[in-house]
Amino acid sequence: MADDPKSSGDERRQPDPNEKLVKVFDSEQEPEAMVVKGLLDSASIENDLKSASLLQDAFPGLGGMIILVREEDAQKALGLIAEYKRQPSAGDDDDDATEELQVRA
Repeated sequence: MADDPKSSGDERRQPDPNEKLVKVFDSEQEPEAMVVKGLLDSASIENDLKSASLLQDAFPGLGGMIILVREEDAQKALGLIAEYKRQPSAGDDDDDATEELQVRA
């Protein structure tokens, strides 16, 4: 069993393509998709980031990037993504402060 490449702790496993995968996130912005992928990775939820243009048959009209997870991980992943979206981004606070300074000037 030591020869099994999936037994390596350094290698990140991706979901088996024969398993039922569920789309939990899509975005036109690749950086946002990478942040969500990192969030799922840090929660030990195996996921697969794909270019939506490659998956037009499965999800017509979708562009950008999508993230797929195993069906049994979908609810946990969706909960983490919803929590991430509720948090204000650091850039939003800076924009508000800049606007306030401009109004005072």
